[in-house]
Amino acid sequence: MTDVTAAPAAPIAAAETTGAKPGRRKYDRSIIEGPLLPAVWNLAWPTMLTNVVGGLQGMVDQALVGNLIGYKANAAIGVSSQIFLIVVIFIASLFTGMSVLVARFAGQGDHDKVDRTVYQAFITAIGISVFIMAPIGYFTAPALLDFVNAAPAVKAEALPFLRIMFLFSSGMLVFFMLGGALRSAGDARTPMVLGITLTVLNVVFNVILIRGLGPIPAFGTRGAAMGTSIASGLLALYSLYKLLNGGWVVSFPRGKWGPDWEIIRALFRFGLPTGFQGIAMNIGGVFMLSFIGSVPNGAAAQAAFSVCYSQLFSLVTWTSVGLMGASAAMAGQNLGAGKPDRAADAVHVAARIGVSSAAFVGILFMFLPHQLLAIFGMRDPVVVAIGVQLLRVLSVSGLLIAVALTYTGGLQGTGDTKSPLYISIISQIIVPLGICFVIQQTTRLDPIDIWIAIFVGHATRCLLSVVRFNQGKWRDIAVDIHRS
Repeated sequence: MTDVTAAPAAPIAAAETTGAKPGRRKYDRSIIEGPLLPAVWNLAWPTMLTNVVGGLQGMVDQALVGNLIGYKANAAIGVSSQIFLIVVIFIASLFTGMSVLVARFAGQGDHDKVDRTVYQAFITAIGISVFIMAPIGYFTAPALLDFVNAAPAVKAEALPFLRIMFLFSSGMLVFFMLGGALRSAGDARTPMVLGITLTVLNVVFNVILIRGLGPIPAFGTRGAAMGTSIASGLLALYSLYKLLNGGWVVSFPRGKWGPDWEIIRALFRFGLPTGFQGIAMNIGGVFMLSFIGSVPNGAAAQAAFSVCYSQLFSLVTWTSVGLMGASAAMAGQNLGAGKPDRAADAVHVAARIGVSSAAFVGILFMFLPHQLLAIFGMRDPVVVAIGVQLLRVLSVSGLLIAVALTYTGGLQGTGDTKSPLYISIISQIIVPLGICFVIQQTTRLDPIDIWIAIFVGHATRCLLSVVRFNQGKWRDIAVDIHRS
């Protein structure tokens, strides 16, 4: 049963063995006991490193196609990825619902409820991916690319990339699911090892398939999607083996293969707001791409946006998302353990770490923009000029996003997944798109106008996230399911 009223935490010592299997790893109790800074850092740094290393894969793709094919291929991957994320993030929202339950039950030391939650999230997401996402995504891909005003040359490169990603997304979803489950249960190092392995495989396959090697032909932009699908599929098979046979802090429950509708309803209850949040943010991104494509030199602006925002700005979001995950796990587990004050303090600590890392990246954006763009083969004078503009705006915007994401993690980890949804609608759709629309209707819309609109949206998101978390309404959210 799931409710939103306060409930007492389970006794930690007594619950630690609830549903535990022989030989499995124990939960890390430093999350709910002892010094905060080391606990937050031990959860955050493996995820931050995983994101940094994993993000290099996207950079390798962009650098390869940019140098071998041209900036139109950069735009194709950037536009396709933005569209693909809208659907993937919605399905992955189930994993946020899973993480809320897993963190709470891990804080209570209840292995049985953790494992049942993980399995139900897995079968639900795979079902949606295979039977809904793949066929619909494949057939609607051309219309989606038309919607974002993809230039004909960009669309020609983007369509096969997008269709391959839609058809073979299950492996990536398994990776996202497993990473969220392990981190919420307090193990951030296993997802780090898996993430680095995925990145190495991805880079190897992509280099071979994009460029060609020996008898293997060069697939160009399609090769990037093919490499990602093969690498994630192999990792998913290994992960399924481990989940079925044990050895990790989470596993699949034995002999319970059917759907548990109580848990699935709880996944949707907590996960759907995050799914709609992801859709809102990425629909905002698609509309923003449409605005970018409508400006003078629209293809050049889309290429600059794809590299600067989708790739280089990831230097900020990689670390911030890691801290967001740490905030969620710390807040959820401590609330499950009956320690709401410690949960709040952990989120504040994570935000301070995020600001420090974002400031370092901002210095690079401000003073080395030409050198960063050159890595991706950005040498066209128009593209470079637009990209330098954007990077300098993002050098300040990164500070705001780092804070916003850590507080978003705190809200989501405790079960308040609706507030981030409303905040995202305001800050990622209404504010930036409203600014662009007004400027477009009253005068000429230029790239710098769009970059400023993005900055204002980030500032709004930061302010609203901090205010909402500090109101403390998340302290009264409780979660439970029946005993199996």
